[in-house]
Amino acid sequence: MTVRDRAPRLLRRRGDSEVAPIELFFDLVYVFAIIQVSHTLLYHLTPRGAVETALLFAAVWWLWNYSAWAMNYLDPARTSVRLLNALLMLAALGMALALPTAFGDGGLLFAACYATAQIGRPLFVWITMRGHVLSRNYRNLLVWSSVAGALFLLGALLPPTARLVVWGLAVAVDLVGPLVEFRVPGLGSTPMRSWPVDVEHLAERNRLVFIIALGESILIMGFTLSELEPITPYTVLIAVLGFTGLVALWWSYFAVAGHDAPAGRGDGSTRAARSAFAYAHGLMVGGAVLFAVAIDLHLTHPQSGPALVLVSVGGPLLYLAGNAIYLHSRTGTAGRSRFVAAGVLVVAAVPALLLGEALPAIVTGLVVLAVLIGLAVVTQLARRTPAY
Repeated sequence: MTVRDRAPRLLRRRGDSEVAPIELFFDLVYVFAIIQVSHTLLYHLTPRGAVETALLFAAVWWLWNYSAWAMNYLDPARTSVRLLNALLMLAALGMALALPTAFGDGGLLFAACYATAQIGRPLFVWITMRGHVLSRNYRNLLVWSSVAGALFLLGALLPPTARLVVWGLAVAVDLVGPLVEFRVPGLGSTPMRSWPVDVEHLAERNRLVFIIALGESILIMGFTLSELEPITPYTVLIAVLGFTGLVALWWSYFAVAGHDAPAGRGDGSTRAARSAFAYAHGLMVGGAVLFAVAIDLHLTHPQSGPALVLVSVGGPLLYLAGNAIYLHSRTGTAGRSRFVAAGVLVVAAVPALLLGEALPAIVTGLVVLAVLIGLAVVTQLARRTPAY
């Protein structure tokens, strides 16, 4: 199915790939939201806490992701579109505020803000895009988002364990919807080819949110250092090593996803964009969040233990998984260096977990840093080939 000739007034002008000020303004909320995710994991560093935080991050990411895709279609100069973004920002802010207590007293606020944003956005596009294929597409998306929103609201009324299960189902509904083309009984499906996409606009939005995730690491590191009394040579060393790791992450990311990178100019189909941005970037941003948590733990709890090892290794592994999916989506290859780096991290984690406090925590940190620097160097040198 192709887009109909008659374009609604709110449709973004063709060829306008620039990220508008209202979109940058919207992304500022996510500086706070990502910090809240990191702090939530830091204060609940248990297996259950990790699962809960992952679920909350998925909800935060999916709200941002769907908002970014909507602005791929909507004209940011229109007053109604700006008001929509303002309301979505308010909902995201409410989610961020409620996030640390989402499995306690803040559950209803978190769920209500999520449901409002996820239902309100497709409802707006469905109504305003009448006469365009996007209206039909967002009608189906509205059905899926309404189910997810209802599950979030239901879960907020349940005890913590039941809430975790129901919210997990809600996140699964949101994650699976695009993969089955938002099929709805009686309404049919919305094939990926029927979603017009400006890949460069989406790519720029995702680059910016990844930078936000890295910037959040710097903020957390700075706040943590400012609260330490005294600042010792060891903490200065950890801060320098952590900052170096962030630079290496930034370098390896932009060597792959930058404006002039081969993968950045790869497959521009909607199906490829769905994998590269909706899913791959969620993993990469999640990896950056874990990296921030690892830096904080190295600064404040330098004793090696399972939590520190798993967070130190888990962040880069999550980033590598997203990086591989991104590369495969845009170029058809997942990049051998990603699998080599992941293998080294897994092998290094085993003795670190077995030895426990007998192995200084900085040793694990240095191994992770060496892998990230090596990945950045290899990616930069081999970026002209499709199999890097």
